[in-house]
Amino acid sequence: MTSGRDRDSVPQDGPAPGSGEVVVSQPEVQEPSTESGWFAIGTDPSSGPARGRAPSRAATVPLDELEIGFERAMAALHLVFQPIVEGRALKLFGYEALVRSDSDLLPDPCSLLDAAERLHRVERLGRAIRRRVADDFTQAGGTIGLVFVNLHALDLADRSLSSHYSPLWKLRDRVVLEITERTSLEGVVDVRYRVAALREMGYRIAIDDLGAGHSRMNRFTLLDTDFVKLDMSLVRDLPKHRERQRAVWNIISMCRDQGIRVVGEGVETVDECETLLELGCELLQGFLIARPSRQLGPLGRPR
Repeated sequence: MTSGRDRDSVPQDGPAPGSGEVVVSQPEVQEPSTESGWFAIGTDPSSGPARGRAPSRAATVPLDELEIGFERAMAALHLVFQPIVEGRALKLFGYEALVRSDSDLLPDPCSLLDAAERLHRVERLGRAIRRRVADDFTQAGGTIGLVFVNLHALDLADRSLSSHYSPLWKLRDRVVLEITERTSLEGVVDVRYRVAALREMGYRIAIDDLGAGHSRMNRFTLLDTDFVKLDMSLVRDLPKHRERQRAVWNIISMCRDQGIRVVGEGVETVDECETLLELGCELLQGFLIARPSRQLGPLGRPR
């Protein structure tokens, strides 16, 4: 792939450099529902359900049935991993861990997390996911880069996350904790303090779904993070939308000024990949690169 775009041709309006705040102009980007599932722990953004999805069965089945189904889902819990690559060479940079469960009642990450929220089991689910991430990455060795691990808002209040006995502790220099907002961060006390403490411990932080229009960025600035992940609503059909390209360019420029890496999620076409690279987004993730898999290791040739 070659770059044919003059980057100087991209409009350069936006917030003043060094302000540490992101203002995203999105005339064509609709705000997804907070129930869309894109903010669930481990939900794959490239295959997320449509905006405004109907509630999962976890929201309607009787609690006793849901308890049994949740326990079965937890017993069948496993992870798949989607690679994140860097630059035009598409060099492996790391993986995002995505939760799955072989369950009839709770067959997808959204319904699994719906159940965990309704049953007040979010903490237990988050701990189980982090334990499996640690096991899988330890077995895979140290040549597969970083691992991005999604956090529910309530996970930030879980003391085990910052414990030296946490399964992720020994891998902390390779772990990126990805802040999602399936539920509001407003209910978590001292969010920025908790995030700063995790960074002091050696974890890196990513802000997920930037550009989706949610309130998360009212709680964080670019000084609080190491990575931002562009919401797939910005990436989808990006080559066709000039105004959206300007918004993406503004985000990338602000992040570059602060030394923050940007990941383009949900990349499905060569044109989307090419446009992101031309705009300065060097980290890419999506079905064009590879679908999620249980296997951790070298990448095959992208489609």
